[in-house]
Amino acid sequence: MPYPEIILPDPDAPGLTRRVTGTDQTGAEVEIAVIEERPLTIFLNSQEIVTAMTIGDYPDYLALGFLRNQGMLHDDDVVTGVDFDAELETVVVRTARETGYEEKVRKKTRTSGCAVGTVFGDMMEGLEGLTLPAATLRSSWLYALAREINTMPSLYLAAGAIHGTVLCRQDRPLVYMEDVGRHNAVDKIAGWMFRHDATAGDKILYTTGRLTSEMVIKTAQMGIPILASRSGFTAWGVEIARQVGLTLIGRLRGRRFVCLSGEERLIRDADLSAVAEDPAPSRRKAAADD
Repeated sequence: MPYPEIILPDPDAPGLTRRVTGTDQTGAEVEIAVIEERPLTIFLNSQEIVTAMTIGDYPDYLALGFLRNQGMLHDDDVVTGVDFDAELETVVVRTARETGYEEKVRKKTRTSGCAVGTVFGDMMEGLEGLTLPAATLRSSWLYALAREINTMPSLYLAAGAIHGTVLCRQDRPLVYMEDVGRHNAVDKIAGWMFRHDATAGDKILYTTGRLTSEMVIKTAQMGIPILASRSGFTAWGVEIARQVGLTLIGRLRGRRFVCLSGEERLIRDADLSAVAEDPAPSRRKAAADD
C-alpha cells in the first residue's frame, strides 16, 4: 500500500522543548533549549501495561509499537481504537481480541537503555525459528543515509539529550522518530509500520544509540534485516544478531564502519575517496553520551 507523507523531525513543534536560562563557564547568562519529558501510561484494553517517560509526540505510534514489540499485539490483531488523553497522560489501545497479560506484566526486566527500557517475559521469546528475509545492503546507501540523517534538522541538533531512529529504504529516510530513550524511538517506528501495514524485508533501521540486545531483538521481531548505528555494540547484541541472521553495522562515522553480523548482505560499492571523513569527533562523543 502507498505510504503517507514521510515523517521527519520538527524541532519547532510546540511542547517538545523549553527555553531555560542558566550561566556558562564564564558566568555569563545563557538561554538554551532543553527537551521536555513527560510520563505516558499505556493501556491494552482495560489493563495498565507500563508508564514510559517520553517527549510526548506520536503517542499512538509509541503505544502500538511498544505492545507489538512486547508480543502483546499480534500481526493479525484488529485494532478497534487508539485513544489518547493528554490531560490524563494515557493512551488506550483497544483490540477486537480479548487480552490478558497479568502474568507477563508482573515479570519485568529492566534494560541498560537510557530512560530505563522495560521488557516483559523472556527476552528471547518470539525469536525461535525466526528467519529474516534476504536483502541487499550497499555501502553507498550507508554513507548517504549517515550524511543526510546527521545533518537534517532534528531535536538532537536543537537541544541534544535525545536519540533518533530512522526507518529507511535503500538510501532514503522514510520515518525519523526521536525520544529520550532509543527504545521509545524504535517503538514509534514499529507502531508506524503496524498502523500502515508497511513491509519490513526491504528496510534498514538506523539508530543513533548503542546496538544492545534489546535493539537487536526489537529489530528482528519487526522483520527488518539490517540495523545500523553510528554508535557501538554490546556483546550480547552481537551474539543475538548472529543467531537470527541480522546484518549489524556499527561505528558508522565518516568513511568508517564495522560489520559484526550478516556480512553476506553487504556490497561495498562506495568510492571511499569521495566520502568525507567525520570532522567532529567531539560531537560523536556527545552523541554517544546522550
